[in-house]
Amino acid sequence: MAYRKIESIEDPYFSKMHDLMGRVFPPEEVLAFELWREPLLDPTIQVFVAVLDGEVVGATEYRYRPEFAVAMTDFTIVGRPGLGIGRFLLVQREAHLKRLEAESGVPMLGMFAEIYDPAQLGEGEAAGPVGPMHPAVRREVLSHLGFKRLDIAYVHPSWDHEGKAVEGLDLCFRPVDDALTTLPASLAAGFLRWYYAALPNKPEAWETMVSRLEALDNVELLPI
Repeated sequence: MAYRKIESIEDPYFSKMHDLMGRVFPPEEVLAFELWREPLLDPTIQVFVAVLDGEVVGATEYRYRPEFAVAMTDFTIVGRPGLGIGRFLLVQREAHLKRLEAESGVPMLGMFAEIYDPAQLGEGEAAGPVGPMHPAVRREVLSHLGFKRLDIAYVHPSWDHEGKAVEGLDLCFRPVDDALTTLPASLAAGFLRWYYAALPNKPEAWETMVSRLEALDNVELLPI
């Protein structure tokens, strides 16, 4: 299995990755094909695919932001069960993030992730066709990895640029120090404003959520 960086929508593996995303995630979670052109030129956005026998069987996108001293895992896709794809992507991503951290000279505080909450979703919603991508499975995996849920009612703007509030997820954080029980609310709010700056249409519910965060000193980190 090869770990291959995607840097252009002209890369033939990109179209295969985009097709895989469309099979796994609901439409509002998938950026349109052409709208990937500029993000892939951004050197801070890391998009990699797992390639086996010429096919994209997994993918992950992530970044490290030294100004916040945090990483963000945008998505991880396991396209087939029973091949160890999730473990392969994790090991490769963690090694690369360590290099990015060292190059920046800024020690990492932890990593953000948005995680579906099956309790907020309808039966089969956002589950995708592949067992490992079921939200209950993904949530348990990320819990094992040390992610904790921020104690906020979370929404995010839809990636289809229609400005809808996407619900059914939690914002989570994996602290480097596992004993950490709170996170500075200003860190979470500042990161979210930076992260979603690329989306011009943001729902009022998102603005309200971030404003509430900005009014807090700290936000609790709870088990998931």
